[in-house]
Amino acid sequence: MKKDKIKKIVMEGYGKIAQERTSCCGAPPVELDRSDIEASVLAEANLGLGCGNPTGLASLKPGEVVLDLGCGAGFDCFLAAQRVGKEGKVIGVDMTPEMVERARENARRGGYQNVEFRLGEIEHLPLKDNEVDVVISNCVINLSPEKERVFREAFRVLKPGGRIVVSDIVTAVPLPDSVKRSKTAYIACVAGAATKEEYIGAIKKAGFEDVEIASEIIVAGCCPSSDPILQALSTDPTIPPYDLQKVSGNIRSITVSAIKPKR
Repeated sequence: MKKDKIKKIVMEGYGKIAQERTSCCGAPPVELDRSDIEASVLAEANLGLGCGNPTGLASLKPGEVVLDLGCGAGFDCFLAAQRVGKEGKVIGVDMTPEMVERARENARRGGYQNVEFRLGEIEHLPLKDNEVDVVISNCVINLSPEKERVFREAFRVLKPGGRIVVSDIVTAVPLPDSVKRSKTAYIACVAGAATKEEYIGAIKKAGFEDVEIASEIIVAGCCPSSDPILQALSTDPTIPPYDLQKVSGNIRSITVSAIKPKR
């Protein structure tokens, strides 16, 4: 599938998700205290699109500058903002206008003054060289047909000695062609997934060192009736049952960390 077509599928799919989950309630009532407002905003920003916890594993420190690739409605950005504090900063980048609009509204409602959201592609980041201390991403890079370019861009914007912590979907074996061509499988974060070896290889090719897999779990089991990913794929008539069976047990969620050399 061509890059432009993939981009269109992803933008339309996630734009629809952002619009369907838009809050209808406006600003929070004035009687809510700060903790209540933050809980409300985090709930609104959590669209259930992640596959790991890169923010929790990134060991963020007060004062650091964090970049979230494919920030969605801002959930991981807001978690990171709490850890880096007022002296730190979090930048979220997403290519879907509806997601960026929603994230900015969530930031306004939650009073997150140390968070900003930028419209842009993770293959062409709207940031300067050596601008951030940490790059995080949660189940987004698998959607890109140019994963090596994404990691090169992450390397470029990181300061020397900076680190990357990403959670993503990979496969244990190459996917069948019917799954790779499926729009449904793209939105389900499956069709664009690389094998684990290819994914780790792309990180290393970008120049990162100390590449480590912090966690790895199977996210598509063997029973379509109880697995949400397999349920989604089973609704696509272009994927034959025997190809669906090849997916079973071979989809992984991994969290990977790596360092940009100081030299």
